[in-house]
Amino acid sequence: MPNRLVHETSPYLRQHAHNPVDWYPWGEEAFARARAEDKPILLSIGYSACHWCHVMERESFEDEVTARDMNALFVNIKVDREERPDVDHIYMNAVQLLTGHGGWPMTMFLTPDGKPFYGGTYFPPEDRHGMPAFRRVLHGVAQAYREKRDEVEDHTGKLLLDLRRVDALVPGAAPPEARLVAAAAEALSRAYDEVNGGIGQAPKFPNATVLELFLRAHGTTGERRYLDLVTHTLRQMARGGIYDQLGGGFHRYSVDARWLVPHFEKMLYDNAQLVPLYLAAYQLTGEAPFAAVARETLDYLLREMRDPGGGFYATQDADSEGEEGRYFVWEAAEVRRLFDEGTAALVERYWDITPSGNFEDRNIVHVTLEVEQLARLFKRDVEEVRRTLASARATLLAAREQRVKPGRDEKILTAWNALAIGAFARAAEALDDDRYRNAALDAVSFLTATLQQGNRLCCTCKDGVARLNGYLDDYAFFAAALLDVFELTQDPAHLDHAVQLADAMLAHFWDADAGGFFFTSDDHEALIVRSKPAFDSALPSGNSVAARALLRLYHHTGHAPYLTHAEAVIKLFAGAVREQPFGLANMLGAIDFYSRQPCEIVVVVPGTGDHDLLRRIRQTYVPNRTLRVVDTSRNEPLPALLEGKGLVGGLETVYVCRGRTCSPPATSWEAVAPLLRS
Repeated sequence: MPNRLVHETSPYLRQHAHNPVDWYPWGEEAFARARAEDKPILLSIGYSACHWCHVMERESFEDEVTARDMNALFVNIKVDREERPDVDHIYMNAVQLLTGHGGWPMTMFLTPDGKPFYGGTYFPPEDRHGMPAFRRVLHGVAQAYREKRDEVEDHTGKLLLDLRRVDALVPGAAPPEARLVAAAAEALSRAYDEVNGGIGQAPKFPNATVLELFLRAHGTTGERRYLDLVTHTLRQMARGGIYDQLGGGFHRYSVDARWLVPHFEKMLYDNAQLVPLYLAAYQLTGEAPFAAVARETLDYLLREMRDPGGGFYATQDADSEGEEGRYFVWEAAEVRRLFDEGTAALVERYWDITPSGNFEDRNIVHVTLEVEQLARLFKRDVEEVRRTLASARATLLAAREQRVKPGRDEKILTAWNALAIGAFARAAEALDDDRYRNAALDAVSFLTATLQQGNRLCCTCKDGVARLNGYLDDYAFFAAALLDVFELTQDPAHLDHAVQLADAMLAHFWDADAGGFFFTSDDHEALIVRSKPAFDSALPSGNSVAARALLRLYHHTGHAPYLTHAEAVIKLFAGAVREQPFGLANMLGAIDFYSRQPCEIVVVVPGTGDHDLLRRIRQTYVPNRTLRVVDTSRNEPLPALLEGKGLVGGLETVYVCRGRTCSPPATSWEAVAPLLRS
């Protein structure tokens, strides 16, 4: 008999629909039963691509004896963290306060009114490596709830106060100064791994917001070393096992310091955030491999993660055929069956494929040396080796396609899709590729038609059915993406759409007392805490994205309240930014935009011609930019910023403004390029 989760749309919840556990989805039915029977709640939070979530399901949730204990002692609730980041955020803070660490699967024990009193992450079926057996935890928690109720209630009260303090910030008197960006970058660079790239040691995450901060510090200070930190990291990642060498796209993170052994799940949000970094590295260095990685990653999303309607799926699983990474790893014998002896030797040396393996007797494909080095080693022509490797890569990918593929979570999340839209829009500009332009526009159309109702958003869609109130991330990320699409297309409908979402965000998420945005809207389900997210996680914080989007909107529209609210956000987080720059790297990006002022670029183009200056501007890395294009062949009313700006000598003409000062008109790249760098 399936349990209640069989009626849910979340693929993760449906994975648990045939557990013998009497699971409830998050909702009043479960809490009403807990109150009626005076039972504690066991809350289990995870997501479909999570390897250890699958392990705990196999070991405990599918075990009849464990399930019987769970059903007898608790009301059991299963939550998909990707559908309910509001619930996940609160109880992840709780487990971190209780244990000092967090992660998924998350296992929390709550009173019938939802207050946490004990929790952890993964629990094994037997005592192991200092972790108590899950069944022992179940009985201990249930006994404490029955016999030590006063202690439990006292503990929950203190923990609830701590949870409310997590997001409690006092606004500063003034916004942080511009030098804070360089100071934060300097502090963070001390944790840089000079050998392998990235921040810290194992496990190692891409930390896209920190890498972007280094790029900003390079622009602010002119110091080459910040650019070198980023390019070194991006090269090392692209050579490692964290990058899918055959199919493109990045896995979640690396369990080791050198990017070799990944957790094999692939997340839409990771890939969407890494693409703009590789594009920026390409724009700043002109090195083609950076552009190639960006293309391969976007092409992976189009090939394997795109819904027929134009949206993008959430995740691809780590496991296939019951094994983590089985789809992605190789045995040397498999390779030798696909190629002649000479080609096999080349392939094995380049991608480190050996009989003994580099991961559980199999091989994670990763790059061991440069193509030029390989050619010298095998005494062959470089271009011939390059062609052989390209052909071999296609052969290996085709062979891999015959395997059982990892599961795919086909729900479509508004915030994550917005990140993907921004990545495709930036790639369309930097690489001058209409395929990416069309992908961005199709995804905008999908979100607008399926996940937007009036000026309000839903957060998730599965099989064409949208549900659940949108969160701050949905509004902020989508508004930011629409601004990227507007600057790409210059279609004012996208600017108007961004304004609509920003106005709804201000109306329903703004904290009128302390400033900043709550994670949930004013008409959202009441939870034990109304969170105001400050810190970047795997995603940039919603407040930081909202602040930057409002600043961009102000400079595009001149509407003063956007600037006022952005300033209030920045002031609210000023103290936290100084103390914890690693967790607020994306807020530092908003501070950089605010304090340095954007580079406001106006390009006036004749109705016909090559528009070479516009193309070059699009291919130049300018982190704080607004871009407007005036086509003189159209008789359209112009915003105040554009008035009085026309062609010079009938040629494509560029005006660059900073603050309230505009450059003289420029009609050659030699004149324009220095204006973009100043």
